[in-house]
Order: sequence, then structure tokens, then C-alpha cells
Amino acid sequence: MAKNLVIVESPAKAKTIGRFLGKDYLVRASMGHVRDLPKSKMGVDVEHNFEPTYLISKDKTKTIKDLKEKMKGNAEVWMATDEDREGEAIAWHLAEALKLDSKQVKRIVFHEITKTAIEKALESPRTINMPLVDAQQARRVLDRLVGYELSPLLWKKVRYGLSAGRVQSVAVRLIVEREREIEAFQKEESWSVTAHLSKDTEEFAAILTKIKGEKVSLKVEQNAKEVEKALEGASYKVINVEKKESKRNPAAPFTTSTLQQEASRKLGFSVRKTMMVAQQLYEGIELGNKGQTGLITYMRTDSVNLADEALKSIKEVIIKEYGAEYALATPRLYKKKKGAQEAHEAIRPVHFDMPPQDIEEYLERDQFRLYELIWKRTLACQMAEAVFDQVKAEIIAKEDYLFQANGQTLKFAGFIKAYTESKDAPEEEEDDQEKTLPELAEGDKPDFKNLELKQHFTKPPARYTEAMLVKKLESEGIGRPSTYAPTITTIQKRGYTALEEKRLKPTDTGIVVNDLLVEHFPKIVDYKFTAGMEDNLDKIAEGKKEWVPVIKDFYEPFHTLINDKQKTIKKDDVVNQESDQVCEKCGSKMIIKLGRFGRFLACSNYPECKNTKQIKENGEAEEPEETDEVCEKCGKPMVKKRGRFGEFLGCSGYPDCKNIKSIVKETGIKCPLCDSAIVEKKTKRGKPFYGCSGYPKCTFALWQKPLDEKCPTCGWPLVEKGKEKNKVCDNKECGEKKAE
Repeated sequence: MAKNLVIVESPAKAKTIGRFLGKDYLVRASMGHVRDLPKSKMGVDVEHNFEPTYLISKDKTKTIKDLKEKMKGNAEVWMATDEDREGEAIAWHLAEALKLDSKQVKRIVFHEITKTAIEKALESPRTINMPLVDAQQARRVLDRLVGYELSPLLWKKVRYGLSAGRVQSVAVRLIVEREREIEAFQKEESWSVTAHLSKDTEEFAAILTKIKGEKVSLKVEQNAKEVEKALEGASYKVINVEKKESKRNPAAPFTTSTLQQEASRKLGFSVRKTMMVAQQLYEGIELGNKGQTGLITYMRTDSVNLADEALKSIKEVIIKEYGAEYALATPRLYKKKKGAQEAHEAIRPVHFDMPPQDIEEYLERDQFRLYELIWKRTLACQMAEAVFDQVKAEIIAKEDYLFQANGQTLKFAGFIKAYTESKDAPEEEEDDQEKTLPELAEGDKPDFKNLELKQHFTKPPARYTEAMLVKKLESEGIGRPSTYAPTITTIQKRGYTALEEKRLKPTDTGIVVNDLLVEHFPKIVDYKFTAGMEDNLDKIAEGKKEWVPVIKDFYEPFHTLINDKQKTIKKDDVVNQESDQVCEKCGSKMIIKLGRFGRFLACSNYPECKNTKQIKENGEAEEPEETDEVCEKCGKPMVKKRGRFGEFLGCSGYPDCKNIKSIVKETGIKCPLCDSAIVEKKTKRGKPFYGCSGYPKCTFALWQKPLDEKCPTCGWPLVEKGKEKNKVCDNKECGEKKAE
């Protein structure tokens, strides 16, 4: 029996740590939290200081039994869970479940899973940090109080099965408000006039900026045409040339938030996927004869610090890979974010002797791509600044018309050689390519080629991507590194938002629930209040506040308000709207109602008349489109209808006949297993995939759309993956990964 029992959260982490410890240590995994509040009741005693009732989860009883068995023989117990509030709480819950004195348990923490870090942690154990546990406990109790008191109100006033969360509700509000900004947006027209000129056969463009000393403003085409006419036969003369050198610094190393944003922009990852893959890299990957190896530092952090040892290794790699001129004489330090946990490090590679290309064969595709992103960003943050030569030339035509030409030449690449940060939208991307002008001097008279008149329209604000929402939540002080991914996942699972072209759009249900909360529970969805609560949780974690008074100050007025709103809010006022539509079956007025799959028109004479209609975004009735298909149950025509996950076929005899069928979209590709047709299908959550029409006899399926091109090795249809649209074989048993 081992003298020391080390408990971590996951088997992968246990395997990695186990490599560094001797025979006197036994490493076991708790598989995450072992205790939680009960699911069937609130589990918080509001009459007695909000005392929570914790139960050992049913799926963890065997784990606890096994751990107790390993403790026999008076084994010393070490808690090696993650170094954040959640990890501290897991350690405390384990101590309670194992009936250990939390003051006697040896608690160790580390930012990276390496032999050096583990040995150092073992040399300086501490006790469980109860303020950190209290902060996590306060968040859990607070969210339980909100959920268990507000959700039943939503069931009664909106629809059964809905739920509300404190941070999630604020996230939904951001998305709804952005949607209303888009709907209210009035686009404005403008025109630009660009002169295409040349000097010594080298062409360049200059845009009109001023007329008679006033900033140019061309609202309609006629304005631009008038300029074009006025400039007929004009000659162009350079009256001023400004040259200057500009420098640009790299972005800071990754925090949780910036990693989620950049992985979304560059790799197309959801925030949930980013954290899942990062967790794998942190806990360890099997690297052949190197064994299970942790590749990155802890991925839940808001710090931009880098350890001195890491900075030294980074500099060595930069000199080796790019040359001494790309390295810094002294490390570049970044300004910390208010409230950041400076004891932590930024997210970085652990082993700088393991560049991505050297271990690619051991990594899954997504693991490699994320590791490479972290590697490049970490190097770039300590590389020399990029240097540009910028040129601005002012060109006059007919004395009154001032044009401006801008050019930029990359003089020294610096960090750009390794990595540049992406922006949230393609139109915001900075062009790092060289944009040159011919050598211009004051008095030059470039040759005129032509005038280009171009129409422009102002654009509405864009819907949030997951990355943009994370950035907004962080800027408002809402949530913390560990909460971004679960928050965004939750609002989609609850059906309050949906992804449309990779952007978050509020559903009808999300809009109705948000409007109810904004009107009746403004504090719950108030940005400053939510950020203030996060500050209180931070103060609890720092030992500066007690958690019970914080919860009490929130709960007492909240509970009173809930009781009041249960009586005063009328469901019809929340979910029903008047319309100008008339029921064609009975002549009664139609009303707009909220159903499981969004808004629809229903006859106000229900239940005598059960007529319903789908509804367009503008509130008008959407007439179902008849198809050639006939209902096999009643013989009436099938019509196209729209539900939560898109179009489907429904019987025109509804509600007497409720037969429905999915719409099959042919791909024109044959199944490699049975030669049946491959068709487009959707999961229960609406995610498209491609599967054999012979299902369930044949279970062939792909996530990517198949191409009419077969793998030369196994005969499966190739698919396109990634931004580069590489042709890839998706058959895991096939060695052919990429078709040239």
C-alpha cells in the first residue's frame, strides 16, 4: 500500500503526474466534483445562513469507496486539483466526502504539469484555502437561489421547462440588445471618388478628401457625378509628401478570454471546444517514448505574466528559429488587467524544446492547431516590434480638389514573422502585405488614368460571434475565465440563442424571457450589478468579505420581488400579442403566441377553433408551401413547415392529422459501405451532418459535406476541412489524410 495518495480530477492528469512520482505515491482521479446540491430541491436553507446541503453524486459513490480503500494504512492524502476556485472547492468536497480534516489534508498547486513543478509543489504543501472555497460556494448558492426561484416563475408566465441564470441572463440581454440595434439601424448612403494615377508606369490610387478646404461629403450619386464633371481634363500635382517610420508591438500572451477569441477567429472553434482541447493539452498527451506529457500551462487564467524561466527559453527559441535581431534585449512586460490573479501565468507552452512540428504525429488535428496557436503567440509576444515605412502624399487637382494617397512598406517583420492577431470581422483585418507608392516628390505631376466613383452604405453593428461575446463580457466585468464557455454553451442549450452563420441570434423565446427580466427584474440583468457581484466574489476569495452577508443582501429583496411578481405578472401580457390577421376558418382575430419553437399565429377562438399559422419575422402569416408528396396516413398533400431546426414536411390536414417527415436533401454521392445515397440530415439539436439513406441498416455518417471525389486509399468520399479547404479523408482507419 502506497504511503501517499494523490488525488486529481481526471485520469489523464493522474497519468501525467504519475510519471513524476515514485513508488511511494499512488495517483487517483476523482472525475471532477464528487458532491453537489441536490437536483430535486433547492438544497439551501434560507432560514439558517443559507446553509447548503451537499450530496455525494450517485455516479461518484464508487469513486469515493475506491479512494477510501486506497487510504487504508494511514496513507497521507494530497489534493492536487486545479489551482482555481473550482479546484479548491473540489479538494474541500473530497476532504468532506472522505471524512478528512481539511486542515490536515496536504494541498498542492502548480501551473504546469512538469517534474520540476510537481516536486516543488510537494516541498511546500498548504492547507485548503477556505476563502477560495467560500467564493465558489457563494457563486453556487447564488446561482441556485436565482435558478430555483426565478425558473418556476418563467414556467408559469412564459412556458414550462424554461430556466434562468444570473450570468446567462445578462449574456442573453447583450445579444437581444444587439439584435434590436440591427433592426433599428437606418443605412446611410455615401460616395467616394478615387483618382487612379501613375508615375513612371507605376500605378497608384488617391482618394478625394477635401473640396475647397472642406471635408468631402458626397451623399448621393449626383454629388459624385458633379465632381466627376468638374474634374474633366484636370491635371494632378503632388503638393506634399510625408514619410515616417511606424512601429507595431505584438499582442500579449494568451489569457483564457483571448485564447477563446483567437481560436474562434483563426480556427473556427467554439469557446467550449477551445477549453476542451486546451484541457487535453494541459493534462497531458501520450508522446511516444516521452510518455504522457503536459504541453501547456493552466488554461483558466486572466494573467499576462510569464515566468522568468519561460522568458529565457522563449528568447533562446527566437534566436535559434529567427535570428538574434528578432529577440529582445530585455523581456516585454504587459499591463495587467484589473483584478487579474497575478500569481498565475499566461497560457504558454511548457516545453520549449517541443515545437509543434516535432510532435504533430502524436496530436489530433485540433490539438495540434491549438498548440501551434499558443506556441506562435507566446514567441511573438517576446519578439521585436514590426517596423513600417509609411508615406502620405497630398495631390491637388484644379486647385480646389485635394486627394490623398497612402502607402506602407514593411521594413522589418519583427513579430509578424511568427504571428499576428486576428480581428473580429474580416473588414477590420489589418493588411500586413506591402502597400507601396511610387517615389513621389513635391511638384510631381502624375499621369491621370481614370476616376472611379463608388457607392458605400453604412453597416449595422454585427451580431456577436462567441469570441466577440466573450470579449464584451470580459470588458463589462461579467463572469470570470472559468465561466465564459459554460455561459455561452448554456444559453444555446436552453434555446435562448441560436448560431446563424457562426453568429449568435436571439430566439423568440430568448427575446420574450429577456424582456420579462428587463421589465420586472432589472437588477438581475443589470451589467453593473452583475459585475459588482463578481467583485464581491473576488473579495470573498481574498478573505476581505464573508459570503453569507453578500448572499443575504441579494436574496432578501430578490425573494420579496419574486413573490410580488408571481401575483402581478399576467401570462397573456408576456407571451401573447395582438395581430391584424383574421382566422379564415371562423373569422375570429388571430393572436401571436409563443410556442416551443418560437412565435406563431393562433385563433383567439381556441379551443373551439384550433387554426394556427407560421409567422414571418415581420409578424405576417407565412402560408405553407404545398409539395408533390402525399401524406401516407390520410392522403392529403404534405406542406413545407418551419420548426426550431429548419424546414420539415407536415400534413396539410393538421390538426386532424399530425404526420410529419423530414425533408431529404440529396448530395448526389453514394455511400462507400452500401452504395445507397448519402443525404443531408440534422441532429436533435439541429446540427447538420451527412449520412446514409439506408440507416439504420447502414450507419455511415460524416460531419462535413462529402465531395464527388474518392480517397485513393480507402474509397471513402473526401471532405473539405479548414479555412484552406484541404481535401481530407475522414475515415479514421485510413492512413490517407490529405489529397494533393
